[in-house]
Amino acid sequence: MQLIFDFPVTPNYTFATFVTCRGNDVAVNFARRVMDPVSGENLLFLHGPEGSGKTHLLTAIGNAVGDRDGWDVPVFPVQSLTPGSLESIGEQARHLPLLLLDDLHLIRDDDRVRIAIWQLFNDFYTSGRKIVVTAAAPPKELPHLDGHLVSRLLWGLVARLDISDDDSRRMIMGKLAADRQIVLPAEVIDYLLVHVQRDIPALTAALEQIKRLSFATQRKISLKLAREALSLHSA
Repeated sequence: MQLIFDFPVTPNYTFATFVTCRGNDVAVNFARRVMDPVSGENLLFLHGPEGSGKTHLLTAIGNAVGDRDGWDVPVFPVQSLTPGSLESIGEQARHLPLLLLDDLHLIRDDDRVRIAIWQLFNDFYTSGRKIVVTAAAPPKELPHLDGHLVSRLLWGLVARLDISDDDSRRMIMGKLAADRQIVLPAEVIDYLLVHVQRDIPALTAALEQIKRLSFATQRKISLKLAREALSLHSA
């Protein structure tokens, strides 16, 4: 079923494009449990630093449930939510099977927003519908939250995503390269991990620069080409 929201679905964020590794395997397992329609788990809180894959996994859950049940399930970025938009969302989301709230740590310091988010959350929770929330830190460390919401979030599954170790990042870089049908030598991956900011968006952008130069010059990807590509971008 299609509802009209100002928050579109991101179709390329799926479980197929998400790299499961040591730093996020618990989160992925919990995500699949919450997605299961016969599971008793209805609430999942995902937290981790920027670039750890929270939004990707959150959106993948929505896309999977939407494909299975015939819904367009939007992700609501908390930073963009206002009292007015929350009132509209509350009306339109009454029939949604799943509530997806992204970046709860960016909630506005506004009592009206706190109350409206709590009401939206509670409507889904008491009706037995699924809820998935992401943030940069665990519930108790988040600013500007209603105490009732903090307590309720801790009743569900809580998982941290942390892909800061090199093995996880190597796996992710390998997956990104495979998705783009390019061969990325191990020495290039190691070079990127040392010389590029280590979050996923930065690594993805670096890989795109290398791919473009490789295609433009009809050269295989090598350490020399990678250095050239990053040098051109920073010039």
